[in-house]
Amino acid sequence: MLAKINSFSLNGLDGYKVDIEIDINAGLPKVEIIGLPDTAIKEAAERVTSAVKNSGYHFPVKRVIVNLAPADTKKEGSLFDLPIAIGVLAASGQISSAAYRDYVILGELSLDGKLRPVNGIIALLISGMQQGYTKFIIPKENAAEASFIKGIEAYCVGSLKEACGVIEGEGAEAIPFRDFASESQEDIYDVDFADVKGQFAAKRALEIAVAGGHNVLMIGPPGAGKSMLAKCVVSIMPDLSFEEAIEVTKIHSVAGILDGKKGIVTTRPFRTPHHSTTVPALIGGGAKAKPGEVSLANHGVLFLDEVPEYARHTLETLRQPLEDGTVTVARVEQTVRYPAHFMLIASMNPCPCGNFGSKKHICTCTPQSIRRYMNKLSGPLLDRIDIQIELDAVEFDELRRKEAEEKSSAIKERVMKAREIQRERFAAMPIYTNAEMSNRLIKEHCEIPSEAEAMLETAFKKLSLSARASFRLLRVARTIADLEGKKEIETAHVAEAIQYRSLDRKYWS
Repeated sequence: MLAKINSFSLNGLDGYKVDIEIDINAGLPKVEIIGLPDTAIKEAAERVTSAVKNSGYHFPVKRVIVNLAPADTKKEGSLFDLPIAIGVLAASGQISSAAYRDYVILGELSLDGKLRPVNGIIALLISGMQQGYTKFIIPKENAAEASFIKGIEAYCVGSLKEACGVIEGEGAEAIPFRDFASESQEDIYDVDFADVKGQFAAKRALEIAVAGGHNVLMIGPPGAGKSMLAKCVVSIMPDLSFEEAIEVTKIHSVAGILDGKKGIVTTRPFRTPHHSTTVPALIGGGAKAKPGEVSLANHGVLFLDEVPEYARHTLETLRQPLEDGTVTVARVEQTVRYPAHFMLIASMNPCPCGNFGSKKHICTCTPQSIRRYMNKLSGPLLDRIDIQIELDAVEFDELRRKEAEEKSSAIKERVMKAREIQRERFAAMPIYTNAEMSNRLIKEHCEIPSEAEAMLETAFKKLSLSARASFRLLRVARTIADLEGKKEIETAHVAEAIQYRSLDRKYWS
């Protein structure tokens, strides 16, 4: 007898339908899985056999052929265990109802018949719904993810026995829908800008950066507060929209780092990979083309602390995602694309010893070692960083000052007003912030007065700016104007934007 089960697999963040065909014939007892399965799927034969027997059913002592269609696409993972087991029971007549044909079935089996959760379930369910399927049987531990998808019936079960009960019409009801708007999005960050003493210029620059979605480089001696300032950035970023939250959740689910109890990401990601990280870990890839740190930071912050300590060829791979907002991971067996809309914050010392330019300490580095250290950041990568901030050590009086610093909530209000102006400006376009403006949009929305034009020309020549850097400077000026609620960019806005590009000459000339 032949049984056909509906299931899905992943290619990046997109799911595609997999028809699991099970045929039971007379012959030597054997389970043969065909259709380009990986090792995990081939091992499903042993898991399914034990799970069926330990769930109170009998496994047919015959030749069992399992075909995964389309046969020319590589299949990966253990999510086909449950559909294969259901197919074996249906083909052997142990499931009387034909209702299994209406379900998409996903799940990994333990030897005792219990179900384990699978990665990427929210992406699989959304893809299934887009292809017209509304009924799903999935592991109970994936229930939280499934509950945020409206318009589907997700039956979350804990074992093979329970899954059969759902098909026979005796199982539990579908899980109720949860509205994302009702989820708590209160500030739960460990740090706040009120905890940072002094560094007012740096705080102002980071406010501008968040308001316009600009990338930032902070240069300063050890202990100046670079890392703490970076960690505070997410506390002034706008709350995630539902669409953004779903996209971030899909990435984290596929990567296997999603909190299964919560089921959805409600706060902006903050990723800070170690400087020994590899190219596949940063950009994405590996044998299974998994998302990297740039994608895990999607709609959030990617913080590279002590950026010169990263391998230069690793840093250079950031150039394309910073420009395009996506990463394409090409492998022999598959090519996947992941979103990478993140805000880059990089920090570094001004020299190997950290004291170059300090008012308090003497630098012991030679000019050659300083040049070698700074040149670990290439010109093309610097061109993609809009705002450069120079910090110095905080004075004792500032550190012990009792007056309260401005809270992140107050800064966030100003950021939200500037973001609202940009949302209205780009309402008819697929962009949301000034940092995403193309050259055509810059010409349309970044007109400057003649005095500012002359100032920009002087900066272009003296700072040896590239065309890309000059355009990015105008984007920053546009954001400064938005923060002040001004429709037109003024000379003062351009002057402030130029200040945030002045370190090229000091450190890289």
